[in-house]
This record gives sequence, structure tokens and C-alpha cells, in this order.
Amino acid sequence: MKYGRAVATASKRVEHDDHHEYVDTTPEELAPLYRQMLAIRRMEEASAKAYSQGKIGGFLHLIIGQEAVCVGATAALKPEDYVVATYREHGHAYAKGVGARPIMAELYGKKTGCVKGLGGSMHIFDKATNFLGGYGIVGGHVPIAAGAAFASKYRGDKRVALCFFGEGASTIGGFAEGLALAALWKIPVVLICENNQYSMGTPVYRSLAVEDVSLRAIGHGMARDRFDGDDVVKVKRRIAEAVDRARTTNEPTLVEVVTYRFRGHSMSDPGLYRTKEEVEEWKQRDPLGRCRQRLLDIGFPQADLDAMEADVKAEIEDAVKFAEDSPPADDYKSYVIKE
Repeated sequence: MKYGRAVATASKRVEHDDHHEYVDTTPEELAPLYRQMLAIRRMEEASAKAYSQGKIGGFLHLIIGQEAVCVGATAALKPEDYVVATYREHGHAYAKGVGARPIMAELYGKKTGCVKGLGGSMHIFDKATNFLGGYGIVGGHVPIAAGAAFASKYRGDKRVALCFFGEGASTIGGFAEGLALAALWKIPVVLICENNQYSMGTPVYRSLAVEDVSLRAIGHGMARDRFDGDDVVKVKRRIAEAVDRARTTNEPTLVEVVTYRFRGHSMSDPGLYRTKEEVEEWKQRDPLGRCRQRLLDIGFPQADLDAMEADVKAEIEDAVKFAEDSPPADDYKSYVIKE
């Protein structure tokens, strides 16, 4: 499968194929990106275990396999920039700076969670880090990101909004509206389609007449890009281009990153619509494993890697204990503003 790169306006398009291209990096750049991806992977695995034990209720959508997208993209931002995500947002929240403790406590429905236990898995939000939330309505959050970007342009504060969504959301009216407004108003938003190739259990060839979601940008005279999400540094570099465009010119970009989730759509989905061979083939391209090997290849000491992995293990174990020991959420009525 080939993925092309394109920057498009109404009259210009430039492409080149760069699948499996390694981007030059250093241990100083790559190590913290690997640590973030590893922490997200371990946090998701711990969440899956807790869910199977009945300690987490409701729905639980895991990002295992897609970590390079949220980590690489968020690494291209400044702290004051915004991130808006879907209900598969635990990794995005962590990458934006929300701690493992409040994330895990929120999943457990505890008072110490980042939304006081009232949001749960699909509605994580954190004002302090400018993580503007995960949203359960497919595609409905794209206009929200456009609104945040519009506010940034209005204030002139040079903040950029990243909006993550799946390829299934690209068929929803909210996505079309957000895309149209972003192009019309020339606002600093980067729309990132995390194409994991399955809209719940429906493969892209059964849900999209044109499988390249980034082509939607051409009809709006908007810049676009499309590439695979196996290399976290490549994701960071390519999203950085779009972020810089947004910050300096207020021009939006539609980016499609082709990725893959190793688990089902949610914990209740066994994923039987995929073959074991397909899943195993994609696991060979696991961005976490590739990043770990790359670190060793460019001279990162094995002892330091072992220490980092032990530190991540301790962090997630601490977050789980914190969640289990925290008090349950208060009744939502106690937070209602009274006149």
C-alpha cells in the first residue's frame, strides 16, 4: 500500500511516495516520544484489565497500535495550543500533558478523575493542559475545534487547534461543516484523520467511495497531507509543517494518517471481521516496537532503556492504585449551578 504526500490549493498539488521512510532523529528527541508511547500502551493495557474485572464501567475504546499518531502530532504543539479528540482519547490526553493518575481515576469513575469521575472513558477534559475533550458524538466535535481556532484568530494569540477524528467521521455532517468553515474563515486548525481502516467493524472500502480522505481538502482549496503513521518522528515532522502553516498564516490543513488498531472497536468488540493474518501483519509494523529498536540503533544505552521502561511500569501501577483507592464520584446533582 502506498501513501502519497500532497500540499494542495485550488490550483496546485505536489506529491511523493514516502512509505516506510525513516526520518533522521537523535536519542534526545526520540527517547521522550518512546516513553510517552510506552506509557500510553501500558495505561491502555491496564485499562483493559480493569474493564475485564468490572472496575471500569460503560464503554472503553483503546488506542493500542495508534500511539505514534497522537504522540507525534501533539509533540508538534506548544503548551498553549488546543487538542480536541474523539472518544478514543486516553492517549491524546496523556500526550497533551494530562497525568496518568487523573486519567485512570476518570476511567474508574472516581472523584479524583480529571472530570471528577463524571465524564468517564469517552469524555476526558482538562482545562489546565488545553485538552478540550473527548467527544462521544462521531464527527460532532470537528466544528468545536473550528470554533476554538476561530477564537484564537479573533484574539490574535497564535494558538493552533489540533482535531483528531476517525475515517468514519469523514462521512458525518459535522465534519463537512467544520471543514467548510475552516477553509472559508481561514482559521488555525489542523484536522487529523486517524484512518485505522475500520469504522467500528466496517472496512473503508465499504464505507468510503474514495478511500483517500485527504482529497476532501481540494474542494475547499485547503492544504492536505497523507502518510502512514508507523514512525512517530515522521508524524511529528509532518504535523509540524501543518501547525506552522496554521500559526503563521491562519490556514487550515486536512491531514490523513494511515494507522491500525490492534484491538476491536471497543472492549465489547471481538474484532471477528478481521483475519488473524491481517492483524499480525500490522503488528509487525507496531510503531512502539519500531521506535524501541530505532532508539537502540542510534545509540541509546540499553541500561537507560531498561530504566525508562521500569519507570513507566511504576507510573502506571501507581495510577491504577491511585484510581482504586480514590473515593467514588459525587452525584452529578451536587455540581449543578443553583440560581
